[in-house]
Amino acid sequence: MYKIISVAVTLGSLAALPLSTGASAKDLKVLSDKTVTGFGHVESVAYDPIGKVFYTGDFGPDLKPADKDGKGKITKVSLDGKILEDGFLPAKGQVLNKPKGIWIAGNRLWVTDIDSVWMFDLKTKEGKKLELPGITFANDPAVMGGALYISDNRSDQLVRVEPANFLKSKTAPKITVLFKEKGINPNGVYPGQERHVAHGRLQGQG
Repeated sequence: MYKIISVAVTLGSLAALPLSTGASAKDLKVLSDKTVTGFGHVESVAYDPIGKVFYTGDFGPDLKPADKDGKGKITKVSLDGKILEDGFLPAKGQVLNKPKGIWIAGNRLWVTDIDSVWMFDLKTKEGKKLELPGITFANDPAVMGGALYISDNRSDQLVRVEPANFLKSKTAPKITVLFKEKGINPNGVYPGQERHVAHGRLQGQG
């Protein structure tokens, strides 16, 4: 069983708020706090302000975050915790292993998956996978200024993908390593002020 709603409102809403709002965690409030069932191993939750729903990144039945077992999924959940569509993504012909961080902007959803990142159209479910050379544990995505930033807290990297919206691009996006092996081990990432990307990790995390 998972108590996801209170956490999702706080973290998921932050991911959906435009930077210009100047909103902070103190401006947010818990709308619902309920224990819900029907999930495997949920790694992340993101809020879609257009659809007014949550999307959960679910490892599936096995808590093995680095296994390429094809059992990962993204589930669509109502604001009161009801599963609206179990396995909303991936669509037929697409394979998710261990979906981790999720970022939503408009009708686009990005999700990291071990050594790659997927981008989906939330209306059509069209998806595109981008391999990330040198990345071993892609953790969290964030979009800022038309670019996608992805953390890897095991190989200690932060990379930038340009353009962020590569779903229908006919050319391969440009991938730039912003730093590597600096002892930072970035976990979560989020757009900061003045076009800076804020990143962090939990104290004591390996």
